[in-house]
Amino acid sequence: MLLFLDLFKFLFLTLIDKYAKPDTIDFSEGSVIFFDKPEGLTSFDIIRRIRRIIKIKKIGHAGTLDPLATGLMILCTGKMTKKINLYQGMEKVYEGMMYLGASTASYDRETPVLAQYDLSGIDHKKLYDEVKNFRGEIEQIPPLYSALKVDGVRLYKKAHRGEHAEIKSRKVFVHEFEITGIDLPYLNFFVRCSKGTYIRSLAHDFGKALNAGAYLFSLRRVKIGDYHVKDAINFELLNEYLKKCEIKSL
Repeated sequence: MLLFLDLFKFLFLTLIDKYAKPDTIDFSEGSVIFFDKPEGLTSFDIIRRIRRIIKIKKIGHAGTLDPLATGLMILCTGKMTKKINLYQGMEKVYEGMMYLGASTASYDRETPVLAQYDLSGIDHKKLYDEVKNFRGEIEQIPPLYSALKVDGVRLYKKAHRGEHAEIKSRKVFVHEFEITGIDLPYLNFFVRCSKGTYIRSLAHDFGKALNAGAYLFSLRRVKIGDYHVKDAINFELLNEYLKKCEIKSL
């Protein structure tokens, strides 16, 4: 019986997909796109590409992801850009990997290794004990290589020019910080945190606390609020979907 119902559902959805009248999407009126960012592109690259695809000028995102990071981005178009602050304020969930025993200027693998450290004194117990100190309200300094603005200039631009910048520490809240796998020098982790938390700084500070150094090796944002990356689309799916729709844009 269940097999028959599943077959009927499949045939019904196939017919709907083939013969139904295409939907109308009015991006200029306002829409929200849940997008799965690939590695190697900046958040601004994503905005520029999607702006060209849907032919609309008014579009923004609710939270930057670094070029080496992947995962969920929430994009708002048209009148829905007014809701960006609402999405930005939601807690974030990440899965990632850090490399222990070395440090970099960018706190990730985007820049060369500055220093290396001995890991002979690091055991599993020490790692599990130290991770507890990074839960709850913590204070961190954003990375010099970041999109944060100081005196109207983004920090990464100052960093590339070799300029010094006075970066103030900020308080953030880490609801969960768990070690999910250890294969030194690699450490897998899970983080659920507040708006404004820099996972690169979290990895850097964790290594510093161990007197061993650490930098972020990979990162994937899996949730923003109740929205999950498994429900997001990529460039290929976006193009396929738009081919079936009548697009109204600016």
